[in-house]
Amino acid sequence: MLTSVPEDWPGGYDRVVLAETDSTLDEAARRFDTLRRPVWLLALKQTRARGRRGRPWVAPEGNFAATLLLPLAEDPETIALRSFVAALALHEAIVCLTGRPDGLSLKWPNDVLLNGGKVAGILLEGMQRRGLAGVAIGIGVNLLQAPAPEEVEARAVRPASLLQEAGARVTPEEMLNALANAYAAYEVSLRTLGFGPIRQAWLHRASHIGQQITTRFGDTELSGRFETIDEKGHLVLQTGETRHKIAAAEVFF
Repeated sequence: MLTSVPEDWPGGYDRVVLAETDSTLDEAARRFDTLRRPVWLLALKQTRARGRRGRPWVAPEGNFAATLLLPLAEDPETIALRSFVAALALHEAIVCLTGRPDGLSLKWPNDVLLNGGKVAGILLEGMQRRGLAGVAIGIGVNLLQAPAPEEVEARAVRPASLLQEAGARVTPEEMLNALANAYAAYEVSLRTLGFGPIRQAWLHRASHIGQQITTRFGDTELSGRFETIDEKGHLVLQTGETRHKIAAAEVFF
C-alpha cells in the first residue's frame, strides 16, 4: 500500500515508506513487474544493504536509505546519466535542509562529499522484464552516523555524517521530501534540455577538478589530472600527452 503523500510531494511520483526491508534495491526489483509510474521506496531499517560491486553498505538506523524506481525506455548510456541527476538532487536537498552549501562537493561517479568525507552514495541498477525497462537508483545518506573507518574499503574516502559535519539533525522523511522535489526538477531538465545543463551544474560542484587523482578499473590503475567529464558523463583524465575517457571506475584522491 502506498503511504500518505505530503502536500509538497512532486506530482507524478509515488511514495512508499517501509519500517524494514532487506535492501531498497531488492525491494525495487520485487515491485518492478507492477510498476506503473516512478516510485520512491524509503526504508527506515535495512537488514542487507549493499553498495557498488555487491559490497555491504553500513546502514545504522536513523540514516537515509531509499531507492527511486523509474520506468525508462532509453539506451543504457542515457540511463546512466541519472547518477549525475541524483547527485545534483542530493546536493540541493542537503543545502536546503542544512542551510550550508560550504564544504559540499560531488565525487565522480556517484558520491557526495561533505568537508572531504563521504556523506552519501548512489548506485544505479538497470531493470528489464517482459518488455518493461527501467532503472533503480539506490541512495544512502549518513544522516546521524557514519561508518567507522575500518568498515570501509582501504583507500576509500573517510565516512562522514550530516550531524557530525554540519550539526544538522535530519530525519529520513525530511530528506526524502527534499530529495524527491529536487530530483523531479533535475529530471525535467534532463528530459527537456539534455545533459548539457546537468553536466555544467555537476562540474560546478565537482571535487578535485584540475587535480591529480587515481582511477581503478579491474586490475588497472591510471593516475593523472582530472580534466572534466564529457557529454556522456565519462571522466576525462590527462596522463602526460594522452587524454583517457573513462566510463566506469573507482576514484581515489
